Amino acid sequence: MKVVVIDGQSGRMGQLFIERARAASLPCEILAVGTNSLATAAMLKAGASAGATGENAVVYSAARAHILLGPVGILTPNGLLGEVTPAMAAAVGGSGAVKILLPSQRCSIRLAVGPGQPMQYYLDEAMRLLDEEVRRLTA
Repeated sequence: MKVVVIDGQSGRMGQLFIERARAASLPCEILAVGTNSLATAAMLKAGASAGATGENAVVYSAARAHILLGPVGILTPNGLLGEVTPAMAAAVGGSGAVKILLPSQRCSIRLAVGPGQPMQYYLDEAMRLLDEEVRRLTA
């Protein structure tokens, strides 16, 4: 089971998620893919199995993932302050992987899911969804 975590900027969201996934001991390989080297390094430090950086890494990994996780901005060309190229967004959107996306105030996308919550809430929900998907895909 391959989980690909895609993040940019400082990689903090991906780092927090990987720390939680490792603590939960889920039976999956976690690949960190950063839109920049700082994000990749932060996610590797958090315990990712491997890491890669840049457009080609996103395109290649998205096609091979069972589950993709990241901020909602990874679906938007020029998202994450321009770090997500149109090819990256197309690869994520076109991937057959289950996508678990976290809302972000920084990407100008508002989701009609109720009042905004702290990042901690969204990370908890992402972990719940990941656990559910890993169980479903390994059953």
